[in-house]
Amino acid sequence: MEPVLMTEERLHGVFAELEAREPIFHRPELGTTRADFERMIVSDYWEEGASGRATAGRMSSMSWSSASGIRWRSRDFHCREIAQDNYLLTYTLVQGERVTRRATLWRRTADGWRALYHQGTVAEGS
Repeated sequence: MEPVLMTEERLHGVFAELEAREPIFHRPELGTTRADFERMIVSDYWEEGASGRATAGRMSSMSWSSASGIRWRSRDFHCREIAQDNYLLTYTLVQGERVTRRATLWRRTADGWRALYHQGTVAEGS
């Protein structure tokens, strides 16, 4: 059985703001243009996808919706402050039969939230 992670009460406001931003790049209410994507990340953002491939720098292509039309569900969110104004948000993303564990490092800036790093890992047997 997996441990249940509890977000500290003092972080509940941050938690709510970050939960509303995930899954990252798949929230049309946050914008749908390349410029919108650029405003969501720091200049040296990088990610490791569930496939194991790393992408450094700016994202080359992003999509808002599931190509298969399967409704996505997020669960098991947890937020932890890792340094002043820097937070780790973890969660599970269910995309039909595919389940991945996700982690995004977020920084609160004067211009709003910016992602520094994102990783997705396929969860076997979930």
